[in-house]
Amino acid sequence: MKNNRSHKAHSTGPETEIQGYGTVVNRPLSLDHKVRLASVDSLNQILADTMTLRDLYKKHHWQVSGPNFYQLHLLFDKHYGEQAELVDALAERVQTLGGVAIAMAPDVAETTRIARPPQGREDATMQIFRLLQAHELIIDESREAARSAAAGGDDGTNDLLVSEVVRKNEFQVWFLSEQIAGAGIANKDQEAIFAKAHG
Repeated sequence: MKNNRSHKAHSTGPETEIQGYGTVVNRPLSLDHKVRLASVDSLNQILADTMTLRDLYKKHHWQVSGPNFYQLHLLFDKHYGEQAELVDALAERVQTLGGVAIAMAPDVAETTRIARPPQGREDATMQIFRLLQAHELIIDESREAARSAAAGGDDGTNDLLVSEVVRKNEFQVWFLSEQIAGAGIANKDQEAIFAKAHG
């Protein structure tokens, strides 16, 4: 039996939205509208990049190979879980400020500043190199956003970014860096491949 329901019942267009992305509604937070708008914009960028890093960890968790397979398989999954917690904290901060958190994969893909890796498997050193580059980007943008939030009096956003996002990413960088200590971050062929992918 055919379903005769109108396609309009399943509409996903802007006409179904109750709040537009990139806007903030009023909240009695003792924060200026412009400050909240700026924080939401920064947080959504960091959120998109954190979601991408989270998924990069899961990709590497599945695809890692080599003599350190078991160790890296577990490490990548642990870091994936920790990044997933940051995703939730960032999204909830956006909503707390009256904004709309970025959520869907196509929107994240359009927004993230982290380069897309190939679909296929890469060796473990290249996987770690990609992760370190993504962490550095997030740490840099989080520090900048934290300073802006503090200057605007948005202590809650500043605290989240410094105490959770920056510190967790720095901690994960330490663990990743130790995996390749003494071997260099990548050999010249891998550096050339990475440069080409970003070029």
